[in-house]
Amino acid sequence: MPLRQPGAREPIFNLPSVVTFSILALVAIHAVRMLFLSEETDFQLVIDWAVIPARWAVAYGGADSQEVVRALQEGAAEDVLEPIAAFAQYILGDGEGRPWTALTYMLLHGSWAHVIINSIWLAAFGTPIARRCGAGRFFLLSVLSGVGGAILYVAVNPLQVMPMIGASGAVSGLMAAAAWFMFAPSSWHWEGRLTEPHERPRQPFADIIRNQPFLVFLGVWFATNYIFAVVQPVGMAEGNIAWEAHVGGFLVGLAIFPWLDPIPARGRRISA
Repeated sequence: MPLRQPGAREPIFNLPSVVTFSILALVAIHAVRMLFLSEETDFQLVIDWAVIPARWAVAYGGADSQEVVRALQEGAAEDVLEPIAAFAQYILGDGEGRPWTALTYMLLHGSWAHVIINSIWLAAFGTPIARRCGAGRFFLLSVLSGVGGAILYVAVNPLQVMPMIGASGAVSGLMAAAAWFMFAPSSWHWEGRLTEPHERPRQPFADIIRNQPFLVFLGVWFATNYIFAVVQPVGMAEGNIAWEAHVGGFLVGLAIFPWLDPIPARGRRISA
């Protein structure tokens, strides 16, 4: 077995380059917005590059802008009826769907707390995916999960005009993908050591749904989404949490990871 050199130190942050780059990119984008853009410019940037469900519904779903306005005004106080209508007309005035926002919304965040929390989860679950699959498949999984999160959010909230931003859908997809092997039993590597989590064979789905640590993890994850989306503890939530995007990203990551996984599933042999 290799011997560690005297005095050698392990790095405090031992993240794959692609994960480090992704986190730095998210933080840098938010820093530029907060430090260098006026409130008006930043507002317009968010409107242009965020996912706005009603915009998709009008462009692709056959909805009418007046239908959106009427739905938004139902139950609203009389003094906000005109501002709601004006804002909706401003958002929907050009009739463009802007499908690219399914990608760009992942690059924007609502606050420093938002981007920092997503970066922490990205480091935790993106690291084993990047080490196992490489940068290309890491990005592909992230992008498809983020798009899946956007689609489910729009499907559940088709007449919503408030912008939805954040990398949570992509991060949820990485989390689901990692669940395929992170909770697998440890085994011996051919080098004579225990396998790292990212080296373990993928479990069959039937084993995953019977895996107690995974079920506990899944329960905590759904409970956390519920608390922040519905209960919203005072001082802990800034704005509404797009739980639909989290669930959509999670389901996509869970579904497509077996197709991207370079390591055969447990019990399968590599053909010569």
